[in-house]
Amino acid sequence: MIEIKNLNKAYGSTKVLSNINLKLEENKIYGLLGRNGVGKTTLLNIMSNVIRANSGEALLNGENIHENSKVLENIAIVRESGFGIEDIKVKKILKAAKTLYKNWDEEYMKFLIKEFDLNIKKNYSKLSRGNKTIVGLIIGLASRAPLTLFDEPSLGLDASYRYKFYNLLLQDVEKNPRTVIISTHLIDEVTHLFEEVIILKNQKVYLKEEVESLMGKAYFLSGKLEKIEPIIKGKNIISKEEFGTITIVGVFDCLTKEEKDNLKEKGIEISAIPLQKLFVLLTEKESVEGII
Repeated sequence: MIEIKNLNKAYGSTKVLSNINLKLEENKIYGLLGRNGVGKTTLLNIMSNVIRANSGEALLNGENIHENSKVLENIAIVRESGFGIEDIKVKKILKAAKTLYKNWDEEYMKFLIKEFDLNIKKNYSKLSRGNKTIVGLIIGLASRAPLTLFDEPSLGLDASYRYKFYNLLLQDVEKNPRTVIISTHLIDEVTHLFEEVIILKNQKVYLKEEVESLMGKAYFLSGKLEKIEPIIKGKNIISKEEFGTITIVGVFDCLTKEEKDNLKEKGIEISAIPLQKLFVLLTEKESVEGII
């Protein structure tokens, strides 16, 4: 459905994205992760024709996204930068959004307004940060766009509204399947939403993998180092912390049943690495050689 081919973007002499190649399937929820400044927002803006790449292509169902009005009515982006014109009533923003998306659901929009208790008679500029975010979320959900992009969709929201959004999104994509990409720093909160994760690092796609597969090879091993070392020799070690006589080793690699049984027999505790911690460990170091 979505294909990014040899995409490059720089701002002046600063490269942001370098030779990005991606293929995204229909009707899946993707997590787009990366450190600040790595190019997540830039990539989403290119995919929604907000900005143009220096070279390469972004395609939706084989058609170039750039300045293609028929394609763009199938793409919705929700982002912090708002709607360009701040001094306008919320109801006018929603009315304008209705004309942009061919799958717009007016009744669902009205339902969402009540769910989020949003005053649409107020000027957008007078809204709190959280309510400005809610306007974007309502547009993203009610658009029912086949490709819906959420760039930091929880900014300014309290916990109850964040979880309300997550639940509404899951319910709606089950009834109205679409491809969703979510870029967020609150990874632990949304891990259950993601079917696949894309991590950007050093201007490139560092990792693209199904969440189930990813989490099935991310472990913390806790115990005496001399008992851990022989069993994980040759494995991809991403962290090591010592607490007195106990060492906690982070492994990002497959462990066989035999290896797990061997570790347990030696008194080694095995636990899963949460996705947010795994993301931090994978992106904070250029190399982990020599940790063990």
